[in-house]
Amino acid sequence: MEFRHRPVLLAETLEGLAPRADGVYADGTLGGGGHAAAICARLAKDGLLLGVDRDADALAAAREALAPYPCAKLFVRDNFKHIGRILRENGICGLDGALLDLGVSSFQLDEADRGFSYMHDAPLDMRMDASAGLTAETVVNEYPQEALTRILARYGEERWAARISAFIVKRRREGRIRRTGELVEVVKAAIPASARREGPHPAKRSFQAIRIEVNGELDGLDAAIDAFIDCLYAGGKLCVISFHSLEDRIVKEVFARRENPCVCPKDLPVCVCGRQPDGRRITRKPIRVSEAEQCENPRARSAKLRIFEKRSAVAGLQQ
Repeated sequence: MEFRHRPVLLAETLEGLAPRADGVYADGTLGGGGHAAAICARLAKDGLLLGVDRDADALAAAREALAPYPCAKLFVRDNFKHIGRILRENGICGLDGALLDLGVSSFQLDEADRGFSYMHDAPLDMRMDASAGLTAETVVNEYPQEALTRILARYGEERWAARISAFIVKRRREGRIRRTGELVEVVKAAIPASARREGPHPAKRSFQAIRIEVNGELDGLDAAIDAFIDCLYAGGKLCVISFHSLEDRIVKEVFARRENPCVCPKDLPVCVCGRQPDGRRITRKPIRVSEAEQCENPRARSAKLRIFEKRSAVAGLQQ
């Protein structure tokens, strides 16, 4: 299947990054290379694009898509959370800018065999890295009911989490749930008909929650954002696109803490902790998708972009 990637908030991201022709930029969630292609188009031969992704298919597609651009390119199969190590291992001293486009890619949703989508009947997989051990089938069939409830409530913000997990446990006693279509039917049965008539697809939140659990998407996300900021040169920008409130909340909190790291009691007249800001939030409020882009790409409707500008020198590579 052809790897399709429609980059979200592309113009806004490029404006935020403001790529310099000879700069070093990282796309930590490379996908099909949609955002990366726009960055590469602004780089000269002495510029560098570092593309990181856990998905081998994404890397292969991006390598092909970015081949026509003259800048240097480095492709790494890894989790973006390891950015400090990735830079050290490849002799890169720092970054002039970086992008994280969080969540699942359109290709992963559209490729039925990956099991990400509630719209296609497929094996229950949902792994971004096909070599990883944990699958959605394992989560659905082997996690205790209490753990399923917690995951659905926390990662899916699902109102009917307890009821859905109870229906899953009851159904799996009859036989292992192996396909996305089976899981969709269980979720539909669990949610009252009156609730199903309102809002998005009834399985959307459950599939999001299980996918986040399978891929550990929120585990260490705050530390990863810190690491990217640490690796920026002074004046470098970090652009982060998120698609649900859990991700956006983490991004917002890390950016705010890096801008105002003071831990002194609020009743002290002056700061005595000595912690200094090492950057500033370019976006006090997130940049949202325009109505025009929503019409072109309905999947982009919930996207939010936040941008942070580094002030101090690179700090993360010595760790």
